[in-house]
Amino acid sequence: MYNTYRMYPCPYCATMPIDNLDGMYDDYNTYPYPDFVSTPNYNDPDFSRQFNDQYISFNDEFEYDSRFDCPQSVKSKGQSELKNYGPQPQPFVVDISEATKQNNTFRTVLWTGKHLQVTLMSINVGDDIGLEIHPNVDQFIRIEAGQGIVKMGSSKDNLDFQAKVYDDFAIMVPAGTWHNVINTGNKPLKVYAIYAPPQHPRGTVHMTKADAEAAEKNHR
Repeated sequence: MYNTYRMYPCPYCATMPIDNLDGMYDDYNTYPYPDFVSTPNYNDPDFSRQFNDQYISFNDEFEYDSRFDCPQSVKSKGQSELKNYGPQPQPFVVDISEATKQNNTFRTVLWTGKHLQVTLMSINVGDDIGLEIHPNVDQFIRIEAGQGIVKMGSSKDNLDFQAKVYDDFAIMVPAGTWHNVINTGNKPLKVYAIYAPPQHPRGTVHMTKADAEAAEKNHR
């Protein structure tokens, strides 16, 4: 019903005050709304007029009704600001695939909680994330666009694990494992990474790989 009607949870409620969204199901015992208890005649002109008068036609792209929007969310339609949502951990909803593809920075911290952190990364053609190790941090990396090679091992000189990765591939990096992801494609490699526990300062944005390397040197 979300792809048909703009109003949520039910277009019937668009002209009604809604104090309890769950209450509509108790009141009407029908879903998605009481007018459709019996199958309507879609060819009936009266139905067409009623539909056009009461409901808002949808664009091809999904658009939220802001009255029911989560206060901490990134919307699908159009580009949204990519930043660390906080400053304290709060509930947060995002189309992670779209946010990852939208990101053009080497690294942007999107969300930092008490026990994990989500970052977005864009790796240029022929470049890589950089050989690194997180002694006490497990890491999850997912490829949203592009292709590459992931290498991992017990030492920086012995990366004996290697695999090709593409769209929708996920990489699990155990704590204490040397690893690198190299862009072998012809377009930027778009990934998001989850660190547990958090690895970077809240609000971190590295526009380029050089910025990230400089920040790491200053941190040491």
